[in-house]
Amino acid sequence: MCVVEDDAAVRNALKFFLEVEGLAVRTYDGAARLLDDSELPSCRCLVVDYRMPVMDGLELVMALRARAITAPVIMMTGRVTRDLRIRAGKLGVRRVIEKPLPDGDLLEAIRTAIDDAQSPSG
Repeated sequence: MCVVEDDAAVRNALKFFLEVEGLAVRTYDGAARLLDDSELPSCRCLVVDYRMPVMDGLELVMALRARAITAPVIMMTGRVTRDLRIRAGKLGVRRVIEKPLPDGDLLEAIRTAIDDAQSPSG
């Protein structure tokens, strides 16, 4: 599982939370770091911040898809709009969640995305 978040406090909190829940987590402080990782194809699910410097979350998803990386993506943002949901959906983003993250929503979204990706029809 990979987390891409430019805010160190949020990134570290997510890593801690997800590891407590039994997930192995790699974190990245931005899109470029993720895209430079040779182990990127092994990410089973990505949690990506929408608003990041240089490359936003949607641009990152486009770059991933261009590399044929089809791991499920869950996007986080401080403000969810209809336009963002539509644009994210067209790129195959599984879910857009508003920060601060409601208890259980992120974990449920991650587990569902991983389960769906592993199912024969996923």
